[in-house]
Amino acid sequence: MPDVIYLDDLRKTYRDSRLRRYEALRGISLRVEEGEAFGFVGPNGAGKSTTIKILAGVTQASSGTARLLGQPVDRFQARLGLAYVPENPYLYDYLTPYEVVAMGVKLHKVQVPDMRRHCLEWLDRFRIAHVADKRIRQFSKGMVQRTALAHALACRPKLLILDEPLSGLDPIGRRETVDVLYEYHRGGGTLFFSSHVLHDVERLADRFGLIHKGLLKTVQTPGELLNAHGTISVLFQGEAQIPGAVRLDRDLWSVETNQAELWPLLEQLKTAQVVLKEVKPTMSLEKAFLSYTQDEAAHGAA
Repeated sequence: MPDVIYLDDLRKTYRDSRLRRYEALRGISLRVEEGEAFGFVGPNGAGKSTTIKILAGVTQASSGTARLLGQPVDRFQARLGLAYVPENPYLYDYLTPYEVVAMGVKLHKVQVPDMRRHCLEWLDRFRIAHVADKRIRQFSKGMVQRTALAHALACRPKLLILDEPLSGLDPIGRRETVDVLYEYHRGGGTLFFSSHVLHDVERLADRFGLIHKGLLKTVQTPGELLNAHGTISVLFQGEAQIPGAVRLDRDLWSVETNQAELWPLLEQLKTAQVVLKEVKPTMSLEKAFLSYTQDEAAHGAA
């Protein structure tokens, strides 16, 4: 089975208003397997949207190889089974959400016994079934985003590519959307998405890639990130003689350990009959993100 997404030495060069060359992508190589959820993170201007637009066929790479489902991205066959939602989706504002979703289902030739029911079920998943027959021109940015996501998932895609899918959504909308995407992934769908909301990347992604200034700095699983860079912080309340524990308050203590020593430490705390308050990794995706970008800034200033 070929990789669902295959990138090899992908490069993209633009020219600015003074015709100076600007390299947005500087040799991106990446493979995403079937059924995987891959999070693409990086600061503004890092190259996330450029990569996604090349994958979706919106723009062409300057050089390198990009394939979807085993097909070069410039062939229409590469987009069979693909659903794509850009950061700022444009939908015909004279249409209704039902018409948009139904159009996508028909274009993808998805066979459903009841078109109206199928579309309304997906609109309801994104909490907009009650406005299914209203014109999109009346909608907020968040409602347009929900309509675009319902349109993408109603097509039953093999591969779902999302550029900042949580942009414009309120906190409740973000949580509900993450839940829907999690179910899509658990059902075997392949998900490739960019996001600035690092907590949601950690929740959804099997692996993540951190891109900065057109370079893919690292590709890791959350577990690899913890094992390679982080320790685990354990917060407990009570009195116990634990080597390395630091008192935070009168009877509140914190101690750091690694994964190999975590369970023996928890058994020791259980025997001491203290109250366990919190166990969490000290390294997070946010800290990794900052460490990579700050390291490059420091090297650039040196």
